[in-house]
Amino acid sequence: MGSDPQPGDQLAAPLGRRAVVAGAGAVAAAAALAAAAGCSTYGKAPAATTTAAAGGGGTALAKTADIPVGGGKIFGDTVVTQANAGAFAAFSSVCTHQGCNVEEVAGGTINCPCHGSKFKLDGSVSDGPAPSPLAKKTVKVEGDSIFVT
Repeated sequence: MGSDPQPGDQLAAPLGRRAVVAGAGAVAAAAALAAAAGCSTYGKAPAATTTAAAGGGGTALAKTADIPVGGGKIFGDTVVTQANAGAFAAFSSVCTHQGCNVEEVAGGTINCPCHGSKFKLDGSVSDGPAPSPLAKKTVKVEGDSIFVT
């Protein structure tokens, strides 16, 4: 019922081999561009906790117990580290090489997946190609809550 072509219907021409190959190439190129542009999406992390600061200072990013001594964690656009017990620091998660987000804190360094840059827990460059340290952020600890501005 109505599935047979009728006079005046326009039918699509079958795709030739060149069109299929060209289309596949365009899809591959688009995927490569998306992957390259998407490097700034690395480092997605849990959202900040919702503990209010005693002094009305905003929302706590993490609990002190969440940040391992000699390591750190990434929370969206912020990296929080604890190089030594009680010594918390925070930095932008944006690598200073080409703007990718760092992806992990492991082995005593903050690591960028895009081009292999590594940063020490104080934000300074450990291994390039990053030309400069991660941008520092202000850390305030109240009780067991960490606040970053």
